[in-house]
Amino acid sequence: MRRPSLLIVTIAVASLLCVPWPINAQTYPAHPIQLIVPMAPGDTVDLAGRAIATELAKILKNPVIVNNKPGGGSTAGADFVVKGKKDGYTLLFANSNIYYAHAMNPADVPYNPLTDLDPLCLAVSTPLTVAVNTDAPWKTFQELVTYMKSNPGKVRASSTGVGGVGHFNLEVIMNETGAQINMIPYKGASPAMTALMGGHVEMSVLSLSLIHPQLQAGKLRALLISKKTPEFPNIPTMKQLGYKNDMSSVLFAFYAPMGTPESVKKTLASPLEKAIKAPEVVKAMEQLGAVEDYVPGPEYKKMMTSEYEMVKKLLKGAGSAAATK
Repeated sequence: MRRPSLLIVTIAVASLLCVPWPINAQTYPAHPIQLIVPMAPGDTVDLAGRAIATELAKILKNPVIVNNKPGGGSTAGADFVVKGKKDGYTLLFANSNIYYAHAMNPADVPYNPLTDLDPLCLAVSTPLTVAVNTDAPWKTFQELVTYMKSNPGKVRASSTGVGGVGHFNLEVIMNETGAQINMIPYKGASPAMTALMGGHVEMSVLSLSLIHPQLQAGKLRALLISKKTPEFPNIPTMKQLGYKNDMSSVLFAFYAPMGTPESVKKTLASPLEKAIKAPEVVKAMEQLGAVEDYVPGPEYKKMMTSEYEMVKKLLKGAGSAAATK
């Protein structure tokens, strides 16, 4: 009787060893992670994403491969992630456009950022400024506001397009100050800055990284900033000037498709924070005109939802201004 029993046990053990284990039983990550960047190579989002991905791969001891999927103002890449597998091997690194676009025109965006994307963390941010030419008569933001309130709609402001962060910030300024601004949307930041420097508009909302050389050269003056920076401590925020709300910076964050296992998100949490705060990454962000701005996923979800609702409220019906140039 012993031999049949031993034979049966041996066969059973051998059978178990031959059965393939499910992927979920493997330790995550077990193969390369794909990081989708919804902008073209060389864009600030792309360069920031690659810097963090390189450090994250070192920490995880696992490849993190950046895959650019531009289009639709970042919505194409975000939709790719939303429709992908929810296993932690396809993540998204994107800026605020992925939810600004939906807040502005939900019918034109194939996903809902609040229910289809699960924020892993906020990584970095790019401060935005209100800039004017140095020969403009306004030396402070308060002087500009006084002029705009006395001359409704006379001040033209270039933005990077209808529904973008710059547009939203102009709406914030008008809502907070009671001034009227004539927004002139352009196809991108560079044309918007060219319009300002050429005298076609009186002010513009532009990233600090873009106007940095012009500030140093004395060609432009920054009257307001969305987030304080050590390099320009004298540029105030709106809250510093007594207003209820600040302008928004451009936020860069990591997302997973909703439905990603909690175990995967927990595994990624600490490595993401370490990668974002790594000295090499912080230095790389500074060179891009961005700042390390780590916020954990649950806290960032609240920030994102609040900003989404503000965008939806302020931009509702406000996007029918002039055609984008």
